[in-house]
Amino acid sequence: MNSDNQSVIAIVPAAGIGARMGATIPKQYLALGEQSILAHTLDSLISHKNIKQVIVALHPDDTFFGSLSQASHPKVKTVIGGGERADSVLCALNCIDESSHESPWVLVHDAARPCLTHDDIEKLLHARIEHPQGAILAMPVRDTMKRSNGSSDIISETVSRENLWHALTPQLFPCSSLQQHLSDALKQGVQITDEASAMEWAGIQPGLVSGRADNIKVTHPDDLQLALLFLTHIHSLK
Repeated sequence: MNSDNQSVIAIVPAAGIGARMGATIPKQYLALGEQSILAHTLDSLISHKNIKQVIVALHPDDTFFGSLSQASHPKVKTVIGGGERADSVLCALNCIDESSHESPWVLVHDAARPCLTHDDIEKLLHARIEHPQGAILAMPVRDTMKRSNGSSDIISETVSRENLWHALTPQLFPCSSLQQHLSDALKQGVQITDEASAMEWAGIQPGLVSGRADNIKVTHPDDLQLALLFLTHIHSLK
């Protein structure tokens, strides 16, 4: 397989409201330095030479995206997303015209992961050779893992971290395969937490590609300062 000749389309589900941030605007539009979280995320995808298009799934009442400079970039296209992340990803998949691309692959990346580097994108794209079924960026678990006792805050057991990985994004899969399995899983009411879980449900075993620890997801207010620190370091290396 000559993966270099296959189109790569990035999908960014950005229809959420980010309630855990406690902000008055969706978290992807919070300021991170001189621009928003989502703007940084889009910059890393738009600027990669192998990504032909970036599809952003938005909330139907979104009034912020149009103000971003990235909104007018020729690579960027928007669609209306759904109630959950998986619904938004499927909305984006359904708008891809596969006839205009050669065996397209889709690279799904969280809107609130602004510290993605081109090196990690390259590692994931290169993994198509070893993992033609698809692969995800991930990081081996480093800490001791505990399971609580039901809904309480008491430790029930210590879980071995051996062979455990933190799932990250991007997650990369053949377009038609992900579209089919995600659609089927949602129709059957399967809980889909990420794209890999839809593929796993269908009996496919995605590959794991070790990614950078600074590819964090901004979820809580404290994450903003950490993400800005990481971004500043990443930009200093360019």
